[in-house]
Amino acid sequence: MRITELNNLQDPRLNEYARCNERQLLHRDAPFGGVFIAESPRVVRRALEAGCRPESFLIDEAQIDDLTRELMERYPEVPVYSGPPEVIRSLTGIPMTRGMLACIRRPDLPSVEELCRGRRRIAVLENVTNPTNVGAIIRSAAAMGMEAVLLDHACSDPYYRRAARVSMGTVFQVPWTYLDVREGGQGMPWTDYLHDLGFKTAAMALIEDSVSIDDRALMAEDRLAVILGAEGDGLKPETIAACDYTVMIPMTGGVDSLNVAAASAVAFWQLGTARDR
Repeated sequence: MRITELNNLQDPRLNEYARCNERQLLHRDAPFGGVFIAESPRVVRRALEAGCRPESFLIDEAQIDDLTRELMERYPEVPVYSGPPEVIRSLTGIPMTRGMLACIRRPDLPSVEELCRGRRRIAVLENVTNPTNVGAIIRSAAAMGMEAVLLDHACSDPYYRRAARVSMGTVFQVPWTYLDVREGGQGMPWTDYLHDLGFKTAAMALIEDSVSIDDRALMAEDRLAVILGAEGDGLKPETIAACDYTVMIPMTGGVDSLNVAAASAVAFWQLGTARDR
């Protein structure tokens, strides 16, 4: 394992860490896929255990721990760069309190049909644009027995650094992909496509004629897609109308709603496979 110390912020080997935004990383090698930056040894380990391939590591030598060293030694052919803490902070915008970043190639995503095959409980996100919410929802999905996550193309990318960090790396643990209506036939609403795949659909929404989240018929469905919408606006009216159930979480204390990430944890606990254990 050889560590190369870089003191020049303009070094082109640091481009992905210092000068590329998330979208530029996503499209770096288009049309062959891009890269993403993973932060912290634990998140990096989960990405690599999921089959992702690292291109380089950036470390703070003062913070090398056993896991960081193990990851670097596992990939001796991958360049390892380091620099003084003040240089690394100027690159990342934050102190590297966990000591490691990695530039990692994006894996190919499965089709919706492949992802849903054999699954009983999935989550679907519509227009969830905040990466913190996406990461927190996927972390809840992993913890509460949701077997896969589907996102529409308006959602924030689960591989964005903040989303992956907030998820504690579970974005590499829970299978996910993007919904594309073309996979269900030209012009077919994605809710109809989920029905064709054998799922009943449950829209989480603040609507008076909703069923409670502990409704017996809802909980007894063999295959269920739990659908959550954007913070504030919620799901589109046409999405709610197309679903088999509209579901509300009962509230007390004058509170009328939860943050979408908090709501997802409640919904996934009640409706996910965790309750089967």
